[in-house]
Amino acid sequence: MKYEIYPLSEHAISLYFEQKISPEINDLVLSACEWINKNPMVGFVEVVPAYASLTVFYKILEIKPLVKSGTVSGYVKDYLKSIPFEELTQVERKQKIVEIPVKYNGEDLMFLCKEKGIERAELIKLHTAPDYRVYMMGFLPGFAYLGGLDEKLNMPRRAKPRIRVPKGSVGIAGNQTGIYPVSSPGGWQLIGQTDAVLFDPKKKKMTLLNNGDTVRFVEV
Repeated sequence: MKYEIYPLSEHAISLYFEQKISPEINDLVLSACEWINKNPMVGFVEVVPAYASLTVFYKILEIKPLVKSGTVSGYVKDYLKSIPFEELTQVERKQKIVEIPVKYNGEDLMFLCKEKGIERAELIKLHTAPDYRVYMMGFLPGFAYLGGLDEKLNMPRRAKPRIRVPKGSVGIAGNQTGIYPVSSPGGWQLIGQTDAVLFDPKKKKMTLLNNGDTVRFVEV
């Protein structure tokens, strides 16, 4: 299994697999993160997964006494190299399926229809047809980057982002779709709205969606 390791800071180091977005690579990232959480090194703080990479954060002062020669980052690199990647590629991951009800009334919906030369009903059909994968969480708490968008709906971000995008807005940017969990600035093309609660800090499990989940949009 090919990968590259780069220091991110004094307290973090990143491991990169192939520079492409694929379910197989993303599955490997998530399996590696699970292995790290079950087999933490000294000074471990957390591991954060992304599309085709993961980043380990650690406490440098807890690791330093263990380093007899070399550097702390070298020690962490050796730890990452001990992950049994070949075994992890054989792990079959269970997927949680989450249905998201959407009212297709977004501010940019008709603009997209005009740009793509399709009717509203066709756009909705194209958006609700795929099963989407949560490749990464980021930008905002509970914001999931969803891959699997039909190429016919591929659309660049707005040239001028909005100052405020309402909570629950469903948008498109490039070949991805996503949902704004809270009101915030944003430049995605808005096609709909959902009442689903994507982020609730009062709950033990604060986010509705997580890495590796499958998302299906349902028109309401």
